[in-house]
Amino acid sequence: MEEALKYQAQDYKSDQHVRWCPGCGDHAVLNCIHKAMAELGTAPHNVAVISGIGCSSRLPYYMNSYGFHTIHGRAAAIATGVKTARPDLSVWVVTGDGDCLAIGGNHFIHAVRRNVNLNIALFNNKIYGLTKGQYSPTSERGFVSKSSPFGTVEEPFIPAELALGARGNFFARTIDVDLKNTTEVFAEAARHKGASVVEVLVNCVIFNHGIHKHITDKEYRAERTIFLRHGEKMLFGKDNEKGLVLDGLKLKAVTVGKDGYTLDDILVHDAHEKDIALHLMLSLMKDDMPLALGVIREVEAPCYDEAVAGQIAEVQAKNPARTLKEVLMKGEVWEVK
Repeated sequence: MEEALKYQAQDYKSDQHVRWCPGCGDHAVLNCIHKAMAELGTAPHNVAVISGIGCSSRLPYYMNSYGFHTIHGRAAAIATGVKTARPDLSVWVVTGDGDCLAIGGNHFIHAVRRNVNLNIALFNNKIYGLTKGQYSPTSERGFVSKSSPFGTVEEPFIPAELALGARGNFFARTIDVDLKNTTEVFAEAARHKGASVVEVLVNCVIFNHGIHKHITDKEYRAERTIFLRHGEKMLFGKDNEKGLVLDGLKLKAVTVGKDGYTLDDILVHDAHEKDIALHLMLSLMKDDMPLALGVIREVEAPCYDEAVAGQIAEVQAKNPARTLKEVLMKGEVWEVK
């Protein structure tokens, strides 16, 4: 009967009032997660959403599913336990750039390294919003905030670089104003077996308004971003007149039909390539290059939770003891009177 049910986005919405600031990008991401889950068709009672601390981490309250609002930075660790204990559940981690990459950085890289079958949604607004405007691990050098009044002197983390450096097998990036593609990316991430990381660039209307405007504004979004799809040419621009080619060991943006470049010269995106080199280059494009969006890397690899379950089954098959009493009594024992 459950297989015959068709779920709608509203089936995943809780009855709680959404308590984010009007205009916050988190609203859009929540909407996309609801739509992606409906597309996947997983029953709400087979979904668990785990979060840490921060504005994004309020999301479990707005889901008609199991959820756990945990402590700062620990969502990935707790979600690992949930997935290992209940591999049948679809487990989502909702976190922010501060929660995930500062106090939670250690848990994040190890969840990715272990390839736990989790769907990690990383909201990146480059600010601490819940604690009222301090710079975060993704804030740019020189960023002026309440905790860096003269500008931060630190280099920021690039989530893609961190995830791929932790031997990640799935990384995608999207923006809050692009609901269609964000929904598509979340659904693809959930279908991937293993740790999937989706960085969503979101706007904080109160403490960091317009931080992503240079790429999200409709006027020049097509010129400054490239949406990658596996098996398709790496084209961008208002009329897809531009594309990416390899110039020696570097990527280069060119215009098709100019300087001798034709459509045949444009690279085809291969998200399934195991070699990380090109995926890393795509992830790090900046300045005069378009920002890469979509699924950048999607590679199959053994999952931690499946490996643990298989190991337990193998050990149990070799060990007849099934209860604590049997374990305690299986060796040499004596009775004290």
